[in-house]
Amino acid sequence: MVSVQKTANKQDLETVFNIRQKVFVEEQNVSPEEEYDEFEETAAHYLASYNGEPAGVARWRETENGVKLERFAVLENFRNKEVGGHILKRVLQDVKAAHPDKTVYLHAQLKAIPFYERHGFQKVGEQFSECDIEHFKMVLQA
Repeated sequence: MVSVQKTANKQDLETVFNIRQKVFVEEQNVSPEEEYDEFEETAAHYLASYNGEPAGVARWRETENGVKLERFAVLENFRNKEVGGHILKRVLQDVKAAHPDKTVYLHAQLKAIPFYERHGFQKVGEQFSECDIEHFKMVLQA
């Protein structure tokens, strides 16, 4: 069973950072300086558990272009168990409640594009590199 909660305390946030460290820094070789940024304290962070074990994370924040979804990561042991879908649904529920008229977008790694397309996002613009990983901007279609 998957549960997703908005982080409510420092311990949950440390778990979020540990998962991001494993997925982005260790697996994908993103530098810690690029992974952790000035938005850590102002973004809304989420932690997913699978049968009680920490499994995945995400965050969102307001930008001048709308609401940007970021830092979606699922630990390897929990991939293909719908953890990412549960996280995305919870994040979108909160974003739509807080900002119903704003554009919702993200930067998707190439391998994640089919996942986001299944959830209503569409590629916009040209492919680009972020942290030496190829991405497309994707926008949620109303």
